[in-house]
Amino acid sequence: MATHHLPDHFKCPISLEIMSDPVILSSGHTFDRSSIQRWLDAGYRTCPITKLPLPDQPSLIPNHALRSLISNYTLLPPLHQTISQPQTLISTLTSPSSSSDSKIDSLRHLTRLSKRDSAFRRHLADSAAVPAVLAAVVDPALQEKALLLLLNLTLDDDSKVGLVAEGVVARLVAVLLNAPPDCRAVAATIVTSLSVVEVNRATIGAFPAAIAALVAILRDGKGRERKEAATALYALCSFPDNRRRAVNCGAVPILLRNVEIGLERCVEVIGVLAKCKEGREHMEGYNGCVQILACVLRNGSSRGVQYALFALTSLCLYSQRMVLLAQEEGVLEASIVFVEDDNEKVRRNACNLIRSLRGNNSNHDRVE
Repeated sequence: MATHHLPDHFKCPISLEIMSDPVILSSGHTFDRSSIQRWLDAGYRTCPITKLPLPDQPSLIPNHALRSLISNYTLLPPLHQTISQPQTLISTLTSPSSSSDSKIDSLRHLTRLSKRDSAFRRHLADSAAVPAVLAAVVDPALQEKALLLLLNLTLDDDSKVGLVAEGVVARLVAVLLNAPPDCRAVAATIVTSLSVVEVNRATIGAFPAAIAALVAILRDGKGRERKEAATALYALCSFPDNRRRAVNCGAVPILLRNVEIGLERCVEVIGVLAKCKEGREHMEGYNGCVQILACVLRNGSSRGVQYALFALTSLCLYSQRMVLLAQEEGVLEASIVFVEDDNEKVRRNACNLIRSLRGNNSNHDRVE
């Protein structure tokens, strides 16, 4: 498929190629993981677009919303051929007299149009359609289609804060708590997309039951919804207050059980929660925590290893008991393997963990 036919926001701003693994930088902009990783590995600590400074160890949050759109994209006819008056669709959606079938049809068309046209998305976000879309999100007959449209509307950074101000969080929490699994998965993906903006992370995290709903999906859900819930929780917990909220919702044992059964994305959340005292205390109190993280060191992906090393280092820095448990579990030997790893973060985290296990806790590099 020729890339010049595809929307510009499908292309990495660095490589100008269609993104295969889009990730969101803390600046709010999305890049292909390989391109931004090369930029960071070269030592740059500014956003390539805004030129604003980045943290020493920038987080790269998977942009599942955009990745899904790219993977599912099919070339559509020009907008004027699809429908001559998009306003008709909006009117159908907002009219109290419209039938459910006509609203479903309008949602379907609006989703197709907004998928490929950022100008149309902005028009839709600024129109009277947003309250109608939010109302449809909690209508079982319209819910699935409304969530897919809402996911499209969150692609533009300018719309993210506005949607939260319109009351989207309450609707999403209702879906996370009570909807079918596929809808819960989309709702969690929307939370991740909205959480690119720091003020939204604070707002969503403070909303009653928002974090608890994600933790409940990790406890009781299946398949894709658990994976999306873990990603949303990871995004929210980059805001420090949300780490304590997640811990207080019982996230640590649930996350560790998910890691144990193979959902490696939960290791990333464990790594973030290890940054707070409450998180470390819950990890230390969980029987088998060190063994689970050690298993990730031996069998996990590079990203899983990175966060397992980080969590173990955090635990060992603050607890001699955890140092002893890690030594007994062979963590020192497992960590030495990564001292010359290709991934710079893995190398740094491995060196820090080794220093902790050998009793030299001074002059640690920042780990991530």
